Amino acid sequence: MTETSPRGFNPDVAHNARVWNYWLGGKDNFPADRVVGDQVREMFPAIVDVARADREFLGRAVHHLAGEAGMWQFLDIGTGLPTANNTHEVAQRVNPRARIVYVDNDPLVLVHARALLTGTEEGVTDYVDADLRDPDTILREAERTLDFTQPVVIMLLGVINFISDTGEAQRIVKRLLEAVPSGSYVALTHPTMDIGGGSNAEALDFYNAHATPQITPRGAEELSDFLEGLELLEPGLTSCSLWRAEETPFGPPEPVAQYGVVARKP
Repeated sequence: MTETSPRGFNPDVAHNARVWNYWLGGKDNFPADRVVGDQVREMFPAIVDVARADREFLGRAVHHLAGEAGMWQFLDIGTGLPTANNTHEVAQRVNPRARIVYVDNDPLVLVHARALLTGTEEGVTDYVDADLRDPDTILREAERTLDFTQPVVIMLLGVINFISDTGEAQRIVKRLLEAVPSGSYVALTHPTMDIGGGSNAEALDFYNAHATPQITPRGAEELSDFLEGLELLEPGLTSCSLWRAEETPFGPPEPVAQYGVVARKP
């Protein structure tokens, strides 16, 4: 890495944000990302369905929260590289005055976010360079844009899984929820071994050996502990592909190895 390279940026090591971008058909990735992405997809072809289902879950959840639930503030932690239907685009289509703060600690993500994630004139879109493991910094920086006396949607899509210690992960989620008032929401997705079988486990082992950051899957029982005291919106904790998804002419979508849930702080 040269002195002019962004902090923490190494194109020779596969990175989750770029591999995910590759699976979604994006162009913001490097040969190392594509090599790992292709091998994981060969071992577990459904991984592309997981990536797409997670993005579609975002669209359905944000549309409901900005619309029917009347939410206008969103704290999106673990933004990832911009694709179609990002949080601010979905929210501001419903409510042009919506305020969105994106949080990520990947320098490439932040460069692209600042260039591409521009919102409506009525609304606000801001960016915070911070790590999920430092929720106090996230909250302090986000407070420049969001009013924490009013309800906020905390979005944790495919990011809690980068914290291997479940106790630490739960403390972080609890800290974030403590900072927002009654009527706030959390939207969460998380990879799991409950769905997908042995090929899913094999592919995850390969990914963790060749890419960063490493992923820790969790089951429904563990994830339910994160949601203690919250009111789960129907249909509760389920495969993200099934959360309020419309049936196709061929029936309901197939479940994918990624849980999704939206819950309200009473």
